[in-house]
Amino acid sequence: MNIISFLKDKILLFLLHLSCMMALGVFLPATGYQTDACLLILVCWFLILTIWTFYEYRKRKRYFAKMEEILLQVDKRFLLGELMPDSSRLEDKIYRDMIRSSNRSVIEKIHAAEEAKKEYREYIESLVHEIKAPITSISLLCENHKNELTKTISKENGKVEKYVDMALYYARSDEVYKDYFIQETNLEETAAEVIGRNKYYLIQNGMQVELDCKDSVYTDRKWIAFILDQILQNSMKYRKETDAKIKIYSQKEEKCVRMVIEDNGIGIKEEETGRIFEKNFTGTNGRERERSTGMGLYLCRKLCKKLGIGISAQSEEGAYTRIIMEFPVSTYLSKL
Repeated sequence: MNIISFLKDKILLFLLHLSCMMALGVFLPATGYQTDACLLILVCWFLILTIWTFYEYRKRKRYFAKMEEILLQVDKRFLLGELMPDSSRLEDKIYRDMIRSSNRSVIEKIHAAEEAKKEYREYIESLVHEIKAPITSISLLCENHKNELTKTISKENGKVEKYVDMALYYARSDEVYKDYFIQETNLEETAAEVIGRNKYYLIQNGMQVELDCKDSVYTDRKWIAFILDQILQNSMKYRKETDAKIKIYSQKEEKCVRMVIEDNGIGIKEEETGRIFEKNFTGTNGRERERSTGMGLYLCRKLCKKLGIGISAQSEEGAYTRIIMEFPVSTYLSKL
């Protein structure tokens, strides 16, 4: 609040005072008061009004400045009504009561939305677990009756399982802290596990994998394996038709360990590289080559953020795509 806006707000009050002063300036001389006495009264009136105006301005400015400070300090700004400073003005008390009443309604709506979201997430999780049972049964049937048809069924069943896993991880992504377990994780063992799960797809697509991750980090192995799986799936989707390769390696720096997943696939257009982690962004490759949900890399970034891991991408169209994950390392651990 500045002085100009405050004076504009009080314009009707000033006009009232001005009208009264003019009326008094006419009335007093008409009743026999001397001009000097009339001027003195009007000057005193003006000075008192001026002093009151600036006092009121300073008082209101401090009041609103305190409210702005409270707004900046709290995370949940809808609680402002509960934190508003006391005021002797009647209108401030009325506004505070009205805001508090409105805030209570907002809080009730938020609680209801959170409860509905929780119920929906729990439903999705239970549904996913139920779906996994027939998926496992189909996998076992295909394994016990191998032929060309069951191989095709097994391949498609594997895709269904990955999408189901994606739905489960997405449902849990907002509350990762309830499901993760931080421990020393060997990156090479984790990557080898993910490669093993995808070996049939890699062989079918004629892709070679080079693995060189000698470093260990402190993170959740299960969630990292899921992230690696999503990145690996993308590399297989957007591979070259011949001599397709994936290199997975680590680089130890002073304050972090970098894990790099690099392929020699079709790459990403320069103007699209910065958007591949956006929700539902499929890009030119996703629209032209295969049906893409645009959720895989978005979920990877979301989980990395929850786990305190940096993730970025580098690419050149027609040459390579490189996904880099940065695991922070404390000063103590970096010296081990």
